[in-house]
Amino acid sequence: MRDIVLAQTANINPGLAAIGYGLGAIGPGIGVGLIFAAVINGTARQPEARGKLQTMGYSTFVLSEVLALIGVVIYFITYSK
Repeated sequence: MRDIVLAQTANINPGLAAIGYGLGAIGPGIGVGLIFAAVINGTARQPEARGKLQTMGYSTFVLSEVLALIGVVIYFITYSK
């Protein structure tokens, strides 16, 4: 099945793949901004909850950033063929 997927993506123009990755990175970028905006807002409302909020903020940051890393991997898979 891997050969079938690579055979279908082998004809993608590298420039088009880069544009696709750039568009795909917009979502995680917005997500990271919203995550840390919520952490700052929560810390301003309850300063004693800062530690818990930062822990949750970094955990969700990692989950959101994984999407961008998956996009980089897919870009290099399509570009290398």
